[in-house]
Amino acid sequence: MRLLAAIAIIAAVPLTAGAQQRMNMPAMNMEESKSAAPYHPGLGELMTALVQPRHTKLGLAGEAGNWAYAAYALGELRETFDDVARLVLKHGNLVIGPAIAATVNPALAALDKAIKAKDAAAFKTAYGELTDGCNACHKSADHAMIVIQAPSAAAGPFSDQNFEPPK
Repeated sequence: MRLLAAIAIIAAVPLTAGAQQRMNMPAMNMEESKSAAPYHPGLGELMTALVQPRHTKLGLAGEAGNWAYAAYALGELRETFDDVARLVLKHGNLVIGPAIAATVNPALAALDKAIKAKDAAAFKTAYGELTDGCNACHKSADHAMIVIQAPSAAAGPFSDQNFEPPK
């Protein structure tokens, strides 16, 4: 009997939970609280939300010699840069696709080679080139105040960005 009661309660939970999600809060129509407008993230959102964390993870994986994860992170970073170029065609006078191709793609190729060879020194050099490429692109976009650096696991999130004012 207890087993049947327990099954009845468990079976009812998803229905109750689903019903609660569709309900309105007191004095608030939840359907009116959601925008119907499509979301089009800007370059800053894409860089901070997608590119920067992937840059950080790639750097930390290479520093730790986790070559399998570094290869994965590199692939994710490449895909993200492709998405950025597809979603944001221009930023001011900067044409994003060619800017990424010029400043980032050569370093991504060097990183791929270093990861496949499991060469920590070559990885460090190529990662430095990637980071320098990011900063060169920021300067080209009139955002020289955005300075990216190699991450430090001890420094916490966004450890790959230098927040000191330029000198």
